[in-house]
Amino acid sequence: MLRKDFIKSLSILAGASLASPVFSKTESYLFAKKIKKGLGFSMIQENLSLVDKLKLVKDLGFDGVEFNGPIDFTVDELLDAKEKSGIEIPSLVNRDHWSKPLSDPDASVRKFTVDSVVKTVKETKALGGDTVLVVPGVVNDKVSYETAWKNSIDSIKRILPQVEQYGVKIGIENVWNNFILSPIEAKMYLKEINHPLVGWYFDLGNILRYGWPEHWLESLDSQIVKLHVKEFSKDIMNNQGLGKGFGVELGKGDVNWKRVMETIRKSNYKGEWMTLEVGHGDRNHLRKLSQQFDEILKLG
Repeated sequence: MLRKDFIKSLSILAGASLASPVFSKTESYLFAKKIKKGLGFSMIQENLSLVDKLKLVKDLGFDGVEFNGPIDFTVDELLDAKEKSGIEIPSLVNRDHWSKPLSDPDASVRKFTVDSVVKTVKETKALGGDTVLVVPGVVNDKVSYETAWKNSIDSIKRILPQVEQYGVKIGIENVWNNFILSPIEAKMYLKEINHPLVGWYFDLGNILRYGWPEHWLESLDSQIVKLHVKEFSKDIMNNQGLGKGFGVELGKGDVNWKRVMETIRKSNYKGEWMTLEVGHGDRNHLRKLSQQFDEILKLG
């Protein structure tokens, strides 16, 4: 190779390196260490006390547990279990946003769930958490898209005074609700609310029905406040039925976990947590999930 051709080749390689950074194993390890592993409380199917359930998942490698709110336990019970187990409670999932949507045409229905979310915000603060997951609304044959959009945003804005008072974030989650079906639309929704404590609680598996998680991660970027982890198979969905798509082991579906984890890292995700929301089981099931989760984290 002539010297000038050699120098030209080096220049091309250097440019390619700048355009597509390669992450070192050390960087990947440090990124994985920054992510905290969570799971939903309902996933723990063991005949144990609250404290022992939390100790179990702590021993299995999980850092936190996500409960539904308003909570079934007292705040004192959960604080006691949290202290004795060493587990964290980073977030709560509001339990009423499906049965009584924030988008409902009936103002009394919307008020019920607004009050429920406010109570969940207070509980989250008391438990040392920082995020409440909220489904923004539901579109169906009785509720138009435009009605859902208007009512949902109005409902979220009614929660903002308490959000500000307690410093707890609202995380809007993407679910199969026929509403907010693209990342650009999600950005528009957040822009219309225009509040730093309202962001997106992004579910990596739910989105496979009509999109790709890496696209949403790229668009929403720093507006993502928490992440839910699921697996999904479009092949199973197409051949066995819609909900059956979730019936695949973590890491063996259609989520491109390597691309997803690299996108999360490049987005400088600050929500810390990735929380499993999959099928329940005993300690052996949870141990396997923890190990599969670790393999996914290494891909970052």
